[in-house]
Amino acid sequence: MKDSLGSLFSHCGSQNKYKRLDAKLEKKMIEVKRSSSGHSNFKSINSIILRFPRFKEGLKNIKGVFEQYDEDANGAIDREELKRCLQKLQLNLKEQEVEDLFSSCDIDGSQGIQFNEFIVLLCLIYLLMERPSSPHNTSKMGSPELEATFDTLVEAFLFLDKNGDGKLNKKDVLKALDEESPWEKSPAHISKSRFREMDWDRNGKVSFREFLFALINWVGIDADEEIPIMES
Repeated sequence: MKDSLGSLFSHCGSQNKYKRLDAKLEKKMIEVKRSSSGHSNFKSINSIILRFPRFKEGLKNIKGVFEQYDEDANGAIDREELKRCLQKLQLNLKEQEVEDLFSSCDIDGSQGIQFNEFIVLLCLIYLLMERPSSPHNTSKMGSPELEATFDTLVEAFLFLDKNGDGKLNKKDVLKALDEESPWEKSPAHISKSRFREMDWDRNGKVSFREFLFALINWVGIDADEEIPIMES
């Protein structure tokens, strides 16, 4: 499943449409990392894995929003449905921004945003939006619970981003895995498999967008049972 998704991710359309958005996200991750002063509630890979049930519960709350805007109930949100969704959520994005987000999250090129893709899209919008100017409105998306879930996902990414450059490389991931049990290094094939599951476009770097897709896949947000997370 993951390999086929990775193949789709790397071959559907031009990579240029990803670069612009990923560059913005990379810059945002660097800003957040600097402002956090190195503080993290995560101390290990296991501490992230233990949060999976909470991630799953928080993200499943988006299901109702997704179904509300999937007007034809075909299991996907098309461009026009997405525009109406963003308007109702009072998320004022430029036409090009909407197109970039849609293209970057429509990983299978189906011209429709599936539920797991919608989660990623909302998280990216949340990150890239400016804070409300009104002092009485501190919530960007009208759901403090959802925003708290997104903030925790960002924190998990930043824990793995050891050098703070806004993206993950294999060295970062291997270091995090080995910190879990310094006296017993993770088997090489497990560590490489882990990184491969995140590095969908096979360029040796993992953007926050790729990380989100991989994490949602591991959590099993769109399945009745959680997807096993330790595969060789």
